[in-house]
Amino acid sequence: MIAFGHDHPMTTQPPPDHDARSAAGDPAPERMGSHGRRVFLSGAAALASAVGLSAVGSTASASPEKTPDDQPDPRRRGGRFQDKVVIITGATSGIGRGTALAFAAEGAKVGFCGRRVELGHQVEREIRRAGGTALYVRCDVRVERDVRTFVDRVADEYGGLDIAFNNAGIGRTGPVHEVPSETFDDVMSTNVRGVFLALKYQIPHLMARGKGVVIVTSSSAAEISRATGSVYSASKRALEGLVRGAALDYGRHGIRINSIMPGTTDTPFIRPPDIDDATWEQAKIWMGQNNVDALQRLGEVDDIARSVLGLASDDFPYMTGASVFVDGGVTAGRRLLMPPGAPPGS
Repeated sequence: MIAFGHDHPMTTQPPPDHDARSAAGDPAPERMGSHGRRVFLSGAAALASAVGLSAVGSTASASPEKTPDDQPDPRRRGGRFQDKVVIITGATSGIGRGTALAFAAEGAKVGFCGRRVELGHQVEREIRRAGGTALYVRCDVRVERDVRTFVDRVADEYGGLDIAFNNAGIGRTGPVHEVPSETFDDVMSTNVRGVFLALKYQIPHLMARGKGVVIVTSSSAAEISRATGSVYSASKRALEGLVRGAALDYGRHGIRINSIMPGTTDTPFIRPPDIDDATWEQAKIWMGQNNVDALQRLGEVDDIARSVLGLASDDFPYMTGASVFVDGGVTAGRRLLMPPGAPPGS
């Protein structure tokens, strides 16, 4: 059996989801490891078989991500976040990108980072063409100098910070005795130290405002671990401690800090290579019906983005130090198993 999951463990016939975000929040399949890569690639055939369609070898292109034409024009919306300054790590694709577009569509000035320069400038252009305000800065969240430069540049450009969405992270798998020490260090440096560095340099700007909101992308794996996912789960569990402790430190300064814990979400990296659009749509339906007990579907980027915007808004003035599951009810329903070698998710 081949499993497929994102932030929450899932048992299905399709191939494993990795949806790993690099230190800048970008997919990094080349760093998955040979075993995980083999499982991922071989899964495309199993996925096709599971939904009764032919997938491998198709020349159909992947469904494109939404363009700015699909986004509301902030000039028409007015927006909950009109003139608020929002800073986002890991926003050149997936959840980070979708959230950057959503904030901009509601009037925010968005500064974001990622390591993939071409994609970063593409997202920047998308927001500007839709009438929004955006600034892309290349940054590797593992590098302290990069993080400080990124945060200060956004704050200088827009006159301060109001909201931070610390989204960048990566996933790695393997039994503990098989995980290279460098891999462990990379996961912790990216997922935990990267958020620590972001907070370290964001907080002074928020304190200068007299208030602010921080949201951190954690994972349901912080609560429900599985075989081969110990390193990833440990990193996300550490994030929970960081979020809760920081919430206590800065609540008196009017700063709310919470984490969001996504479930399996349809981002570009969870889609197996060489699979056509029709098969993928059928596979998503199948996976949702067989794994998401409550809502019976996989999450969409827009689901997570809306949740982030909700937490960042004034609608939750008394919420801080909280961990919010956005997984369609999977975590509430059951603990699911994953086979050895399946990537852990974002």
